[in-house]
Amino acid sequence: MISSLSLFDEVAAQRDLLDAFDAWLTDQRGTGALRQPGSIEVYREMWHGFMGWCLAQSPPVTLESLDVHDLQAFQAARFGMKSADLSLTPRHALRLVRLIDRVLRHRAAQSNDQPNTAVSEWLIDNPHVRYAEAASADPLPEFLSVAEAKQLIAFLSNARPRPGLTGARRDAHAAFTWQELRNRVAVALHLGGGLTPAEVRALTLSSPISRGGRMRDRPWKISIPASGNSPARETPIAPWAGELLQHWLQVRSERKIPGDMLFPSTAAGKPWSKQSHYSTTRQLLADAGLDDSEGGTFKLRHTFAMRQLRRGTAPAEVARWLGVEVAVMDRYKHVVSRPMDVV
Repeated sequence: MISSLSLFDEVAAQRDLLDAFDAWLTDQRGTGALRQPGSIEVYREMWHGFMGWCLAQSPPVTLESLDVHDLQAFQAARFGMKSADLSLTPRHALRLVRLIDRVLRHRAAQSNDQPNTAVSEWLIDNPHVRYAEAASADPLPEFLSVAEAKQLIAFLSNARPRPGLTGARRDAHAAFTWQELRNRVAVALHLGGGLTPAEVRALTLSSPISRGGRMRDRPWKISIPASGNSPARETPIAPWAGELLQHWLQVRSERKIPGDMLFPSTAAGKPWSKQSHYSTTRQLLADAGLDDSEGGTFKLRHTFAMRQLRRGTAPAEVARWLGVEVAVMDRYKHVVSRPMDVV
């Protein structure tokens, strides 16, 4: 009974948090206060990061229960952990808590209630954030450091055959279940191809493209179906991600999993749900040693973009691969100083 109640509370809290943000965003777009797709994506990522932390608490933090202590705990989990990557600064923190405050006040206005003043109270106790002045319209994107990316790639690659190794290390991949392999390959496409969670779940068996590649039968790019306002497109994937995907296709075929979904939820071919994908990815990143899961899969997507830009790829080309407008690339210009090889 307790576990069922806990699950119910978490699902209800998630729905409430999503609805509150969506209602605020709808009004902002309706009044013309928020128009740029890049800005909308930034706010959505920020809110999802905050929401992920709220749902990870026990019991989940809701908009009604949110107080100064919750905000302090949320920020304490973020500060000082990624300063070298510029993924969290006082200015970024100010943007984030202002977003939370706006959603809270919008919700209160809709229901004719008194607004939750937790953000205002927290800012009084944190003047270094309160008086931080934003230097640009959007916060800097969060991304993995080179060391973190290498660490994650090594962790993911353990799930595929390694012909160059010997002994137990060579056969370590055999211990993985098909679900564990699926999870790692999905994350590989976030980091190695810049795909969003929805895009990964929408992929079909016809999405991997190996023809024209350097290695026979190894996928080197992904065909992503159209979704909403985003047209269909093709995007390249990193060689190590292609190796993982090639192994997954072989295992999926050998197990005779029915259906057309590239990443099914069950052996019967059932589609992978959004919540299951989110929870699985969060746990996998923690297992990989990346305990700060703030930003989640979008941090991996930003890492892909940074890798391409630092290699000297034209911003317009990277934008096309990501399925966004070229203007979104302006978010990265402050952290990309010169072309360089990264993982």
